[in-house]
Amino acid sequence: MEKTIYTREYGVMLRVLREMREQVPLTQVELAPKLNVTQVFISKCESGQRRLDLIELRAWCMAMGVSTSDFLKAVEVGIADAHLHPHGNTSG
Repeated sequence: MEKTIYTREYGVMLRVLREMREQVPLTQVELAPKLNVTQVFISKCESGQRRLDLIELRAWCMAMGVSTSDFLKAVEVGIADAHLHPHGNTSG
């Protein structure tokens, strides 16, 4: 099994995480102290250089004021869309 950090699905999760942060809206600099980390840490996680585990992901959601279940639903929709449009072309 391929390491999940290199999968399209993990990329979708990171995209949704960043989009939700931006929609709140929070910058990486504003989110960092809420998680007691640096902006560099946020950047590395969002770019896939550093893997997030479930507990960290839950903390991110809480810091953004987003329920973990809503986040996971958005990821599922994104993954389904990525499978329907594997080259990113979602404009009919």
